[in-house]
Amino acid sequence: MLAIFLETLNITAPVFAMLFLGVLLKRIDWINDNFIHTASSLVFNVTMPALLFLGILHADLHAALQPALLIYFALATLVSFAVAWGWAIFRCPREDRGIYTQGAFRGNNGVIGLALAASMYGDYGISLGAILAALVILFYNTLSTIVLAVYSPVIKSDPWSICKSVVSNPLIISVIAAAPFAYFKIGLPGWLETSGQYLAQTTLPLALICIGGTLSLAALRKSGKMALSSSLVKMVGLPVIATLGAWLWGFRGAELGILFLYFGSPTAAASFVMARAAQGNHELAAAIIVLTTLMAAITTNIGIFFLQWGGWI
Repeated sequence: MLAIFLETLNITAPVFAMLFLGVLLKRIDWINDNFIHTASSLVFNVTMPALLFLGILHADLHAALQPALLIYFALATLVSFAVAWGWAIFRCPREDRGIYTQGAFRGNNGVIGLALAASMYGDYGISLGAILAALVILFYNTLSTIVLAVYSPVIKSDPWSICKSVVSNPLIISVIAAAPFAYFKIGLPGWLETSGQYLAQTTLPLALICIGGTLSLAALRKSGKMALSSSLVKMVGLPVIATLGAWLWGFRGAELGILFLYFGSPTAAASFVMARAAQGNHELAAAIIVLTTLMAAITTNIGIFFLQWGGWI
């Protein structure tokens, strides 16, 4: 229990360090709104696609491939998305529903979920987690694009326009482009992969600094109730439903544990970047990321303790 708590803290503490650095830099005027806007676009269009491409490139798609697990994860993600969107309709104004929905279902599985899976289950956790991460990237970015397009002032929401938005999403393009490289184990030239790694390594710090620069007490007060509501759905409601469903489906051991970690991960930093690109309420998106990351240190440990106590993982 203590080891899981410390591992969670080791992962979340650097996240908060970058968030508070963004707050500080904005407070002393070393960064401004123009920088945040430009940097967010750079992350969305360049550095995060590089991170996703290399992550898929190095994943072992032939190991730990379990069709039943992938099918359940896909179905549970769709149900979580539908529940979050339906709840958003009753909980917040129309213009904020896309941001609320994305914050309530989109987890930080590529960083926090995968790291915790590796910590608990070693190489098997990495292999199975990486395969799930590939599915996560496609589903989360496609569903987020759809719900943001419906409520965005700058993205057309007719079916053809949404389809074009999904297909032209740089994050989705990077995953699709990387899949054949990973499947056929095609490597990149050394200099090109090193350059890509330079870009990829800037993604999370830069995105988090931008989120921190957006945060303010006034913004947190303004979006407090909606942010808390979305965070509770993300960190309590959906993980309980999805994990219970996995248990009823018959999953036990590492598979059940990894599913819980993935559904119980805090909201991904990419949700802020996409909210900014869609000209949505990025302050709400930032507040949800902060709250869910804070809650993760508590909810993750409670969930793991309960599952271990029951002898299910």
